[in-house]
Amino acid sequence: MTLTEVLKSRRSVRKFAPQSTSRATVEGLLKLTLTTAPSSKNVRSTRFIVVDDPSTLRRISAMRDFGSALIADAPCGVLVLGDGSATDLWLDNAAISATVLQLAATEAGLGSCWVHVNGRPRVSKAPVEGSPAEPAETAAEYLRGFLPIPAEWNPLCFIAMGYPTEPTKPHSEKDDSDKIIFI
Repeated sequence: MTLTEVLKSRRSVRKFAPQSTSRATVEGLLKLTLTTAPSSKNVRSTRFIVVDDPSTLRRISAMRDFGSALIADAPCGVLVLGDGSATDLWLDNAAISATVLQLAATEAGLGSCWVHVNGRPRVSKAPVEGSPAEPAETAAEYLRGFLPIPAEWNPLCFIAMGYPTEPTKPHSEKDDSDKIIFI
């Protein structure tokens, strides 16, 4: 697959076949990501936690009340984190790595979906007016309750991965010329 083919065929996949992903394949994708994703001053601050245990994936899928349920049916996933003790640009570095990981997964025939963690509340609904306001638990705090996340590692997103149940649809052509300025 050429880079253009990878870019054009990568789509968010939310339904996965029950077929498991081999540990060797996932490890290869992560090694490729760690060695090729650019990072500020080459500090390589991105960290990964790989999850392929079905009960843990179900538990992770409950980190938010909207948008994370698909994780329960994924055969595998990767929590992408940034080491805040390595750089204040951990978030940028982790976002680049997550994108490279998704592109590498596409090239390997896997589907993936980015599920945001950083700054997301577990419950998206606002409290009822007049009720006592309690600090809402975040998705990251929830995950820290049962995953081995060192204090200096900050969760950015969870990439659900697996073989898609059906072929992905091509991107629709749009006129985005209004989003570009040449000077």
